This record gives sequence, C-alpha cells and structure tokens, in this order.
Amino acid sequence: MAPLYKKALVVGATSGIGEALAAKLIRVGTPVIVTGRRQDRLDAFVAKHGSSNASAVALDITKLHDLPAVARSIVEAHPDLDCIVLNSGVQRAFDFARPQDVDLESFGSELTTNYLSFVHLVTAFLPHLQQLVSSKDAARKAHLVFVSASLGLVPTLVRTPGYNASKAALHSWITNLRQQLKDGGYEGIRVVEVFPPAVQTELHDTKHQPDLQNGGEIGMPLPAYTEQMYEGLERGDEQFAIGPAAPWLQEGGFEAQRQAIFQQQYPVIKAALQKFMR
Repeated sequence: MAPLYKKALVVGATSGIGEALAAKLIRVGTPVIVTGRRQDRLDAFVAKHGSSNASAVALDITKLHDLPAVARSIVEAHPDLDCIVLNSGVQRAFDFARPQDVDLESFGSELTTNYLSFVHLVTAFLPHLQQLVSSKDAARKAHLVFVSASLGLVPTLVRTPGYNASKAALHSWITNLRQQLKDGGYEGIRVVEVFPPAVQTELHDTKHQPDLQNGGEIGMPLPAYTEQMYEGLERGDEQFAIGPAAPWLQEGGFEAQRQAIFQQQYPVIKAALQKFMR
C-alpha cells in the first residue's frame, strides 16, 4: 500500500505523540520534517532514522512573528510537502478558586502554544497547500492534521482550565477552517482533527505540572495510541477520537450530532447574512 503522504511536517516532535507519529510515518514510507525547541532531540531523531528519511528544523512556535519566515524556508526546501501535523502542546494546572496563585502570564503562554501558534502556522502554510491542490495534478491532496484533545469537548479535568479552553477554541476554529476551505474550492485540502485521551507522554511530567508524581504514567501507552491514530488517518475520517471519547464522534454521539447541527444551520445562516454583505 502506498504511503498516506509524500512528505510530512510534524510540529512538536521532540517527544511524545509527535515523535512517535513521525517515527511511524517513516516506517510506512513517508519522509518527515520534525520540529521542536530541543536541538539535541532533533539531531538524535535524524541520526536514528537517517537523513534520507528525516530532516529537522529547530522551532519555537510561541515566537509567532518568526513563523511565516520559517514556513517559507521549509516550503522552499521541501516543495513536495503535502502533510502538516500540528501536535505541540503544554498542559498546566490553574486553580481560580485561589486567584492569588494564578500565573496569568503562564496561562497566556499556554493559549499561545496550544491555539494561536496553530492559527499562525496554518495561515503561513496555506498558500503552499492551496497551490499544491490547484496544480495540474488534479488528484493531488494536501493534509492538515490537528492533534486536539477530548478535554476540548468535555472539560472534565478541571485542574487544567487553560488547556481545556485552548483545545475548545482550536476545535471551533478547525470546524470553521474546514468549511471555509471547502467553500473556497479547496476540497483537496483535508482537515483532520484527532481527539486523543490522556497518553503517557511528557505532557503530564513534573516540569509542567510539579504537583503530579510520575505523571508520565498517566493514560494510554504511547505505542498503542500511535497505532490507533495512524489507523484513523488511514480511514480518512475528518474527525475521530481514541479511547473513551470515541463514541462521542460516532453516529448518535453528541459531537456527531453537533456537527450535524452545524451542517444544517450553516447554509441557513450564510443565506440570511448575504443581504447584509457588501
């Protein structure tokens, strides 16, 4: 079977889901470009998998003003890039019942990492992807894959309100992005949102959540998650969840119903707004 993508950029691949997915993509025949802030981790990944399979770009996605130039340089070096996986994320605890202890600067940084950086990166890469699907090769597809979170749908982990809200914002924006691209004639750009459960990664480690002990042991084992995520990508679903949230997106589930309401109401709202448009 042919690889899903010709070449994939994995944003946030120095550990956890990003690193594991990048390695999986290489195993199934897709060369990858990995990004992250830790140069030593990037170098180790390329050394492990070989320069014919992997290349690396050091990137701090919170530096929003740098992202357009980084995107241009990546596209110039890799014009065959047809998949972008947006995976970076941080999760921190905030207790607003104790407002004197809330670090609002840290809260804002979390929103930038988990949401605003994705908006900036997608905006920077979209011209390349639009050109790709508009080329003479009519069968060419492009892919935007977002690693979201089930906590963006139901924020049951109350200790992480910033993380939950950032993922909820991301989910809403992705829904609109997908529809705008379809309306604009860019159906060839597939927008995929994946909702993981808690996974055993650095997301829960002491660096980010110092009140947790052995936080990296929380959740689903990373190898099992990675295989299920790749299977979902192979199916071609625009949205899918892994773990307990999976039924929410299946027929009859509340998120599936919410998406159905969106599809019903969107053309009504769009038509009603037309008479007010200049």
